Amino acid sequence: MFRKFVLVALIVVLGMAAFPASNVYAAGRADETTPPERTEKSGERLEKAWERTLIMNQRIGRIFDRVETLTEKIQTLIDKATENGMDTANLQAALDAFTASVDEAQPIYEDAQALIRSHSGFDANGNVTVPEKAIETLKSLKESYKEIREITGVKGKALREAIKAFRDANPRPERPTREKPNFAPSPSS
Repeated sequence: MFRKFVLVALIVVLGMAAFPASNVYAAGRADETTPPERTEKSGERLEKAWERTLIMNQRIGRIFDRVETLTEKIQTLIDKATENGMDTANLQAALDAFTASVDEAQPIYEDAQALIRSHSGFDANGNVTVPEKAIETLKSLKESYKEIREITGVKGKALREAIKAFRDANPRPERPTREKPNFAPSPSS
C-alpha cells in the first residue's frame, strides 16, 4: 500500500514538473526599445584605459632603467665566480641572451614612448578627444608592450633559472661561528 502511494505521488510530482504552472509569452513586435547610448561611458573607459596604460608604461620604464645596473651587478658576480674557479658558462650565456633581448626590445619601447608623447586621440589631461584615434593609440601601445614582453620575458625567466641553478650548484660557504664575548664578571675576582 505504501509503495503504491509513493509511486502515485512520484507520478503526480513529475507530471506537474513537466507542465508549467503559468503561461509565458514572448514580447511582441511593438516593443522597440533601444539600448542606451554608450558614448559617455566609452569615453570614460578609454580615459581609464589610458591611465592604466600610463601606469604600465612607468613600470616598464623603471625596469628598463634598472636593467643596466642589474646586468652590471650580475656580470661582476660572474667575473668573481670565474676567478674562484666556478663554472659560469650557463650563467654567462643566459645573461648574454637577456642583454641581447633587452637591446632588441629597447627600440620598441622608444616607439611606445613616441606614441605616448603624441597621445593621439587624447588631450594633455588624458581626456578623449577623438575616440577612434584613442582606440588606435591604445591598441598600438598594447601590441608594443606585448611584443616587449614576448622578447624579454622568456630570456628573463631563463636568466632567473640560471642564477637559481648556479646558486644551488655553488652554495655560499658558511661563515665560521665566532665565540661571543662574555661580559659577566669572573668568579675569581
